[in-house]
Amino acid sequence: MAFIDSYNLENLANEAEHLVHDELGRQLESFQGEICLCNDCVVDMAAMALNTVKPLYRYSLLGTLWASSAMSDGAYAESVREAVSNAIEKVRKNPSHD
Repeated sequence: MAFIDSYNLENLANEAEHLVHDELGRQLESFQGEICLCNDCVVDMAAMALNTVKPLYRYSLLGTLWASSAMSDGAYAESVREAVSNAIEKVRKNPSHD
């Protein structure tokens, strides 16, 4: 029996993913027509941003509420905004296609 089969990890999630996705959507609205929005480029942006922000893993509803309160903290929210902005700029300058 594999280790993973002994535990229920279905509800384990990184709330930072949701926060980055939301912020990415907000910031990309201002780039309509100026930046490639193909799946590869947008996924690259999300991955780059997620690799720079502190993860917010949660398992329960209480964890989700905690993560939401962390986002309202100015420092974490600013780190997400900055990570997304930097990722957009990097991919805009160097898309993963021609």
